[in-house]
Amino acid sequence: MEVKEVVVVVKWSGKEYKIVDLTDQDTVEMLRHEIYRKTQVRPERQKLLNLKHKGKPAADNVKISALELKPNFKLMMVGSTEADIEDACSLPDDIGDVVDDFDDAEDRDESVENSAVYLAKIQRRVRDYKITELSKPRAGKKLLVLDIDYTLFDHRSPAETGTELMRPYLHEFLTSAYEHYDIVIWSATSMRWIEEKMRLLGVANHTNYKILFYLDSNAMISVHVPERGVVDVKPLGVIWALYKQYSSSNTIMFDDIRRNFLMNPKSGLKIRAFRQAHLNRSKDTELLKLSQYLRKIAINCKDFSMLNHRKWEHYDPKKS
Repeated sequence: MEVKEVVVVVKWSGKEYKIVDLTDQDTVEMLRHEIYRKTQVRPERQKLLNLKHKGKPAADNVKISALELKPNFKLMMVGSTEADIEDACSLPDDIGDVVDDFDDAEDRDESVENSAVYLAKIQRRVRDYKITELSKPRAGKKLLVLDIDYTLFDHRSPAETGTELMRPYLHEFLTSAYEHYDIVIWSATSMRWIEEKMRLLGVANHTNYKILFYLDSNAMISVHVPERGVVDVKPLGVIWALYKQYSSSNTIMFDDIRRNFLMNPKSGLKIRAFRQAHLNRSKDTELLKLSQYLRKIAINCKDFSMLNHRKWEHYDPKKS
């Protein structure tokens, strides 16, 4: 199936917004999601005035290919952002707190992982997303990709300093991991907040380890899941295409939200969320335990894609 890229220009509130992350196989629902990412007008608040299908307003399940849009089609939109949305945009998170998760991500049909539409979006990221290296990849190292919020840092609790909200043993964990892994930070927020948080936590310039690079929300892609609608995920293919030394055989990703692994379910390990830092700081040992797991699989496992990370606490090299 040939997948064609589509560009739509949205005219709203006296400005024009170019929506480029679309293909002809995406639906109107995906278009609405991409408009939301650009304008912060929620999909249910969007009135798309001149988007028609068979003489009627296009339904969300209609494919863009069926709309027969002209190149750089200009879409007229009416819609308002609400005060609570504006407030959310001012916080150090671009997408808000996620409650629901996909507990069956590893068992999901591979049609999501291998869909031509989503592979086309990954190719666009590979082509257009600019990675700024903070250090150089090291020969023979595996790859560890880490989320920030609720994985390394409790970003919701009040505190006077960042160290109060830092997950216990963070620097010991990163120092240990650095022996066998190049480390990438990937957060579903903006780059400026990633840089600020890493500075705040003392990760950016630590003497015992180095970070390879940061990835932000712009490196993510949107996918449609029938029972949940459109969600943003972190496709490791963006990294693998640019850095050929990494692949599913030597990459592991930690995140507290399983749906972020939707494109690469076998490479993801769902970490226990670190919340209420002031109450849990004295008893949270998750990073110490995960350090041991990372070391064991780095030494004993030649192909990470053969591992079941859901059972990481019971990993036994002798039985693998």
